Amino acid sequence: MKKTLWTIQILLALLFLFAGGSKFVMPVDQMTQSMPAALANGSFIHFIGVCELLGAFGLVLPGLLKIKPGLTPLAASGLVIIMIGATVLSIPHGVAMAAFPLATGILATFVAYGRWRLASLLGRPAD
Repeated sequence: MKKTLWTIQILLALLFLFAGGSKFVMPVDQMTQSMPAALANGSFIHFIGVCELLGAFGLVLPGLLKIKPGLTPLAASGLVIIMIGATVLSIPHGVAMAAFPLATGILATFVAYGRWRLASLLGRPAD
């Protein structure tokens, strides 16, 4: 179970590093083409990018450094919230477009639950 969680955490971290970083590299008008007008704001996009970058670091660094590993399920939970929003925003573009953020959110939920469950079963933070 630990190997599975670590594999998923690393893959999610790479995904969110790419997604968060791209929100600072791509032009804002290009990213907001298909978004509702209320959310098509450069500051909001950059905020989500920062959250994704911090979540990516939070998935991996606490366990690697053995410093506050309880932050990993918290980071995964925050990324679940972001993926719920991404899924809701993707639904009007079709179920196929919503499938990727939904699957990513399910994987982040698995990491959050797995790390909290392991920590409670072992009586210590899971690494």
